[in-house]
Amino acid sequence: MAQKKIVQTAGRTQLGEFAPEFAHLNDDILFGEVWSRNDLLSLRDRSLVTLTSLISQGMTDSSLTFHLQEAKKNGITRTEISEIITHIAFYAGWPKAWAAFRLAKEVWTKASNTDDAKARFLQEMIFPIGEPNTAYAQYFKGDSHLAPIAPKNLSADEKTIQGYSNVTFEPGCRNNWHIHHGAHQILICVSGKGWYQEWGKPAIPLQAGDIIDIPEDVKHWHGAQADSWFQHLATHAKTSGEERNEWLEPVSDEEYFKLK
Repeated sequence: MAQKKIVQTAGRTQLGEFAPEFAHLNDDILFGEVWSRNDLLSLRDRSLVTLTSLISQGMTDSSLTFHLQEAKKNGITRTEISEIITHIAFYAGWPKAWAAFRLAKEVWTKASNTDDAKARFLQEMIFPIGEPNTAYAQYFKGDSHLAPIAPKNLSADEKTIQGYSNVTFEPGCRNNWHIHHGAHQILICVSGKGWYQEWGKPAIPLQAGDIIDIPEDVKHWHGAQADSWFQHLATHAKTSGEERNEWLEPVSDEEYFKLK
């Protein structure tokens, strides 16, 4: 069965104005057509061919790192990449293999550490992680998950009107600056480490057990710390007038990574 078409934008992002035709060939032909012919070769097979070609040429720049990352996504394990590069070494040269191993080790070690951190976080959780938060993804930097939570003693009809949500932020994820009109929000932190910040005030570090009460009409944001998953329950109490969220600008990387 053919897999869905590969979508690539790196060419236009990096070279769109300087070399638009090259960007078109890279994004639309190489990835949009050649890599997308998965009824002929699987993505895993294409990763193997591409890695062999790049390593044999002695390519050790960002292109090799990218394709090592893609190979990992396409199912090549750490044990397999070790054997693949070892095999290539006898045909392409020992120094090229050493250089490739340096990048491969970084890619697979980082992936392993990320997987381990998620596994530890899942063991700590008492609430479900939920589904990808696609409905609000445009207001978040990074990946988040959303799960509705309802009191166990309520009827099905009552549960549908309760405003409880469990929000899980992956490391580095945060929502945009925003304002709640007509209601104040309460955050109950249940796992991991996060941040809460009101406009013009220092950010507050959060951990399990912390509670944040956010008054209406206060500009703020909240999310995970850079090196930790984070989960909080969110609910709200209506005050007066129309109840709505006003979504504003993202929290920039410069602002975020200054937090300690």
